[in-house]
Amino acid sequence: MADTLTLFTSIGLSEQKAKETLKNDSLSSSLKEAITQAQRVHGASGVDKAMGTLLYSMASRLKDTKRLAFLSESIAQRKICTELQLAAALDFVKGHPQDPINQKEFDEACGVGVVITPEQIEEAVEAVIKKHKDQLLKERYHFNMGLLMGEARTALKWADGKVIKNEVDMQVLHLLGPKTEADLEKKPKAQKAKVTENDVKVKKEEVAVNGDAVSGEGKSLMEQLRGEALKFHKPGENYTTEGYVVTPNTMNLLKKHLEFTGGQIRTRFPPEPNGILHIGHAKAINFNFGYAKANNGICFLRYDDTNPEKEEEKYFTAIKDMVEWLGYKPYAVTHASDNFQQLYDLAVDLIRRGHAYVCHQKGEELKGHNVAQSPWRDRPIEESLVLFERMKKGLFAEGEATLRMKMVMEDGKMDPVAYRIKYTPHHRTGDEWCIYPTYDYTHCLCDSIENISHSLCTKEFQARRSSYYWLCNALDLYCPVQWEYGRLNLTYTVVSKRKIIKLVETGVVRDWDDPRLFTLTALRRRGFPPEAINNFCARVGVTVSQTTTEPHLLEASVRDVLNETAPRTMAVLEPLKVTITNLPDNFKTDVRVPDFPADEAKGSHTVPFTCTVFIEQSDFREVMEKGYKRLTPEQPVGLRHAGYVISVQKIIKDTQGKVVELEVTCCSSETAEKPKAFIHWVSEPLVCEVRLYDRLFLHKHPEDPSEVPNGFLSDINPNSLQVISSALVDTSVKGAKVFDKFQFERVGYFSVDSDSTADKLIFNRTVTLKEDPGKI
Repeated sequence: MADTLTLFTSIGLSEQKAKETLKNDSLSSSLKEAITQAQRVHGASGVDKAMGTLLYSMASRLKDTKRLAFLSESIAQRKICTELQLAAALDFVKGHPQDPINQKEFDEACGVGVVITPEQIEEAVEAVIKKHKDQLLKERYHFNMGLLMGEARTALKWADGKVIKNEVDMQVLHLLGPKTEADLEKKPKAQKAKVTENDVKVKKEEVAVNGDAVSGEGKSLMEQLRGEALKFHKPGENYTTEGYVVTPNTMNLLKKHLEFTGGQIRTRFPPEPNGILHIGHAKAINFNFGYAKANNGICFLRYDDTNPEKEEEKYFTAIKDMVEWLGYKPYAVTHASDNFQQLYDLAVDLIRRGHAYVCHQKGEELKGHNVAQSPWRDRPIEESLVLFERMKKGLFAEGEATLRMKMVMEDGKMDPVAYRIKYTPHHRTGDEWCIYPTYDYTHCLCDSIENISHSLCTKEFQARRSSYYWLCNALDLYCPVQWEYGRLNLTYTVVSKRKIIKLVETGVVRDWDDPRLFTLTALRRRGFPPEAINNFCARVGVTVSQTTTEPHLLEASVRDVLNETAPRTMAVLEPLKVTITNLPDNFKTDVRVPDFPADEAKGSHTVPFTCTVFIEQSDFREVMEKGYKRLTPEQPVGLRHAGYVISVQKIIKDTQGKVVELEVTCCSSETAEKPKAFIHWVSEPLVCEVRLYDRLFLHKHPEDPSEVPNGFLSDINPNSLQVISSALVDTSVKGAKVFDKFQFERVGYFSVDSDSTADKLIFNRTVTLKEDPGKI
């Protein structure tokens, strides 16, 4: 240890830095090898501090240690003399993982042998200053000198940055002279332009109409997913990704991959068809389909149908429906089961290569010591081949034998199962198979078979990345790159399939599409527009960290869209009869109501107006209260769109003292004093049912035992659903279809439910008009 410490300090590292380096075994080993390599060229005392600094920087940044000797020698021979050249050298070896390295190309890429004279630097700086002379003279030392530095360095890529800076400083001083007091004053910051309310409205309209929503950082989803934005590898350059394993055949396989794909980006969305998609899947759909779309690529919808016990036709159909509902069309719909024969053949090949064996231990997960002591791990290859064939023929009972892969996963799981026995008919292949591949075995191989370029998955699959690469390389197949992103989670809900099934079975909700859930089918039934969900995903952003978001942020995206797309109509949820006594009993006229009051050019509809109308009970108070602006015995109120102001003449009550009717008189709003408020109303209305939804759970995290000790089923909000069976709505909605959306003026946004009949419409409240201030 002392000898190594002395070795590290001999190249210019401080004792503290040398000790810190010794704590990192990997870095310590690499640096020791690099110094030893350099000393072979210069002798034990020939490595100076400048060379030592480059060796340390190289050893700490190099990912592929097989290039350590090559780069150490390049530094020792003074071919690589600057940090700029070292950065270029590291990029070059990363992009050229296979031997041999072309020395000529390396030298050109790294500026080896390039000499920049002081005269060249002087001329380059003169040219840049001449270009900006007028602005320099105007702004003097307030000019952005970094611009001069940047342009001079661009012209002389391999020049020493310090020398360029000194030359810039000297020539600027010569041009402008010494700094004056005015030059030393701080430059005033430019004031930001104020954003008007109209500007905000326009931006919201653009978001809603175009559906290409902006995130909190002002970038649309497509901008976030396009090109260099995500720092993903280019197709065919998989080897540039950190952690990607390069084998002797990698470049040849990538070449064949590029020949097949033409350099096109290819992604896939691979759900299991054993449940309904939820809001978290919306991010996955947008990420996979959106990334392909933003970069002129293609995306497959691939069902991971490897567990026949849980798969049902309704899930296959619902998943495809939801993908298309969100606005994406799969390039092709595929199934893992399409490849069952090929996957089996590859498993046989894996056994032949010595990377898999048939195991008789019960349970899918083995601990390390169990694997080491297993009598089956080292069984002869031929024996495993025979046993695997017997598994295929159904000669073992379920759980009696599995095929395991000889590898350790990042989470410590050892020898994961590749195949297990299940005597359950498959949805597509029937009784053809009684052995089925697992996710760990199937996923990467299907990606390889489909020539996927970017395998995008949520963060919890990061622990499977090494096994993903291991299996493709063990079989000498094209290996895609796995990229992880953060899951999208919402508070006040559960999305686990098992827990939703429990909610259905216990009668808390009716089915997977109950509008109180956050499955995509439930959100559609509740009336959430697909573009609002996509906009929400854009606002959350393409993050690699886990995201837990409040439901009101999703609801805000819904309001933005519905405000521009849901026509206005009038509905009364708790009706109070109003008789206008100074109109004839047979009085009837049509009133025109704009569909979008802010833009009447978008259309209108007519509603009848008679001597009998209905208003909300809450829009009348018998006793006047401070701040109350609607109808009272002393205070008239206007009727929206009708052109009338009404005043109370008589209050009629039932035997319990409840107000059941008002007798009023009306006058034209043109002649009457302007009332304090205008309320909505209906006349000759349709009777409908209205369902008002609130959060299903009382606590933010119903699955957290510290918040809800008795489990999520004990946290149900008893007021999550209120049914109003005899609400009234104006006749303009007659003939509305399921999922048609409306804004009930002054009430909220509503959507036609699938339970509606020809005799009675049923409306689900999608969201309130404004965020409820009572919500947390």
